[in-house]
Amino acid sequence: MSSPTDPTDLGRPDFGRPDPVSDRGDTVCVIGAGASGLTAVKNLREAGFGVDCYERETGVGGAWNWRHDRSPVYASTHLISSRPFTQFPDFPMPDDWPDYPHHSQLLSYFERYADHFDLRQYVWFGTEVVRVEPVEGDRWDVTTRSTGGYGPERTSRYAAVVLANGHNWSPKLPRYEGLAEFRGEVMHASSYKDPAQLRGKRVLVVGAGNTGCDIAVEAAQQASHCWHSTRRGYWYAPKFVLGRPADQVNDTLLALRVPLRVRQWLYHMTLRLTVGDLTRFGLPKPDHRVYETHPIANSQLVYYVGHGEITPVPDVARFDDRTVELTDGRRIDPELVVFATGYLPRFEFMQGRVLGDEDGSGRPRLWLNAFTAGHPTLAVVGLVQPDSGIFAISHWQSALFARLLTLRATRPDRVAAFDRRVRAGLGERYSAKVKDSTRHWFEVGHADYLRALQRAWYELEAGVNGGQPR
Repeated sequence: MSSPTDPTDLGRPDFGRPDPVSDRGDTVCVIGAGASGLTAVKNLREAGFGVDCYERETGVGGAWNWRHDRSPVYASTHLISSRPFTQFPDFPMPDDWPDYPHHSQLLSYFERYADHFDLRQYVWFGTEVVRVEPVEGDRWDVTTRSTGGYGPERTSRYAAVVLANGHNWSPKLPRYEGLAEFRGEVMHASSYKDPAQLRGKRVLVVGAGNTGCDIAVEAAQQASHCWHSTRRGYWYAPKFVLGRPADQVNDTLLALRVPLRVRQWLYHMTLRLTVGDLTRFGLPKPDHRVYETHPIANSQLVYYVGHGEITPVPDVARFDDRTVELTDGRRIDPELVVFATGYLPRFEFMQGRVLGDEDGSGRPRLWLNAFTAGHPTLAVVGLVQPDSGIFAISHWQSALFARLLTLRATRPDRVAAFDRRVRAGLGERYSAKVKDSTRHWFEVGHADYLRALQRAWYELEAGVNGGQPR
């Protein structure tokens, strides 16, 4: 079993630089100690691998630790998937927690998880990864330094790498004519932390994802006026249906293999009986069927629209120095504009082509959103946008990768077959038809995805198409 070595034992890359690379043997490198990184460390350790995990911050939790610089979490953040469908399968959340826990409870959950499985000893805190490069023999040179760029760079050679650095930290900023001349305050939702930032101001929130809706609801309570700009109409799902969390009701239908069309009909009927026609509130009619975009779980947005505290408006056309022109010709005069326009995945320490990003769009080309062709010792964990919780998915992704690495020594033929399956499966989707936008690059239906992951496991154990159950 391996654990982090003394930093003085580590050198820098040997491509043209004098210091040698420190060979870590069969140790696996995990990048990030958030939810996905922690479960990767645990599953790799249980499979017998040495692990070095690098975390740029000073604690575990990743995005759910709102003290971290890159955390998108704000004061009122709660889960949008319910507790049983979010927790790790081998570490349940406390029964007395609410259906939708607060972000502070999530952080304590990860801290307990790390302590229960004794994971902190394998994490290098305050250490950022600056470069990851493939070398001969499917191994990897990983160059690190202290967060903030202080101190020397150090390079270690690893048998495998897990990328678990998250995908909700690099803001996606829109471009609008005249935005640079606008004299009001402009911020991305990644900088939003507390409703005090909205208090007494005329606020325009741009974006109808879950974060945009949350901020609009808080602006309805704190701002002097709130406009909410959306490009299209959306379906706003209540968090509770029939007295239960909505995702639990939906999962019951999935377990019964109810066809998508029937589930869509039931969803529309539920909304018709509870909310009614959204267009009568001034909200645009959705241009898609339910389940074709990422679900927006918010029970309060329609309430505040119905009470006149939020004014729905269409997309922004352009800015001038003091006003914003909308696509319907109206002009509004916000003091603060909040762009809740999402995030883009970034693997700033690795060349895009390694992950199949040949066109420079930033979108990796992966099978199961985890595996890339030609690199059997590399996996991405947690790069999914499910219709339920993500932690169980990250658990099974990393468990599958640990099994793949184990079989490299004993059954290389199965690993080769797995790589062929990766090449054949690039671009597969695991959800209903969804909109073609960056927001839906990693959209998965959790039931379809977990079945696909289970099939991949059977194929790895028995060989491709080796009689596994379908």
